[in-house]
Amino acid sequence: MSLLRGIVCLLLPPAAVYDKGCGSILLVTVLWLLGWVPGVIAAMIICTRVEPT
Repeated sequence: MSLLRGIVCLLLPPAAVYDKGCGSILLVTVLWLLGWVPGVIAAMIICTRVEPT
């Protein structure tokens, strides 16, 4: 995860997972609206997850 993506995860979590799919965006948005911390944690987990090749 790059530094820029980490900053975006902290400031606007749904924007940080835009390339991970619609489900991830929806999940992070709902968690972010329920509270800032759950949204940031979910975005960090999704962004740091390694995609299988």
